[in-house]
Amino acid sequence: MFGNDAELMLTIHRNHASELQADAARDRLARSVPRRHQRSWLGRRHDAARAAQGRR
Repeated sequence: MFGNDAELMLTIHRNHASELQADAARDRLARSVPRRHQRSWLGRRHDAARAAQGRR
């Protein structure tokens, strides 16, 4: 498959570089999408209490 060590090292380097590029693309995509805050039962109750305080 590999004629010499230089080809092996170049293949490893290319694979690693492509993995780094994929990780960077995934991170950019994650930063560009707005985060959805998960609302738990307690979170909804807390939000309702805050709204009730605003009405007073």
